[in-house]
Amino acid sequence: MRVLVIEDETKVGCFIKRALEEESYAVDLYEDGAKGLEMALATNYDLLVVDLMLPSMSGMDILKTVRRERIQTPVLILSAQSQIDQRVKGLDAGADDYLTKPFAIDELLARVRALIRRGATETPGILQVDDLIFNPATRDVTRGGQRIDLTLKEYALLEYLMRHAGRVLTRPMISEHVWNQDFDTFTNVIDVYVNYLRNKIDRGRAKKLIHTIRGSGYMLKAD
Repeated sequence: MRVLVIEDETKVGCFIKRALEEESYAVDLYEDGAKGLEMALATNYDLLVVDLMLPSMSGMDILKTVRRERIQTPVLILSAQSQIDQRVKGLDAGADDYLTKPFAIDELLARVRALIRRGATETPGILQVDDLIFNPATRDVTRGGQRIDLTLKEYALLEYLMRHAGRVLTRPMISEHVWNQDFDTFTNVIDVYVNYLRNKIDRGRAKKLIHTIRGSGYMLKAD
């Protein structure tokens, strides 16, 4: 999952970025409001984390512009302002959640997980394709009731595939959302990790779930 963080306090921004990356999210961090808005409008993110007090453009203006452009990406507002009226303004402007500073990083991560689960209204908390079940909150993965252990990057790749089950995911899409890297330099890495997942999820099973769509990319589906 790819997250955009717009936070002008360098220490806070780097702290958030590092914590999210340790949870296998791909993260872009910007300290300038106008540059952050430019990225939010130009890039397909799964979540925006936006501070209210920013140079060149406020977080509230970013939020209003994003919603005016009909971008429905979940937005988590960060602010040192804890007054109820400020929270109400943020939520009424289109924010999905509001977290006041200082905050515990565990709470931030929990809110991020909740917002990403909620990102598409049809996306359930527990992901399931056929007998493959993945709980993003606990990172428990089972197939046919048998537990499957994955690395952090394998978890991230599997979650992206399962959240878009039945849809062809190109290598550029995968590289942006799972590795936050340009496609050209990561082509082989993507193929390698897809094979890692295949060995753990499909090997020895009659029904294969991970499919190569020749000339396009990969798709996770039951049939």
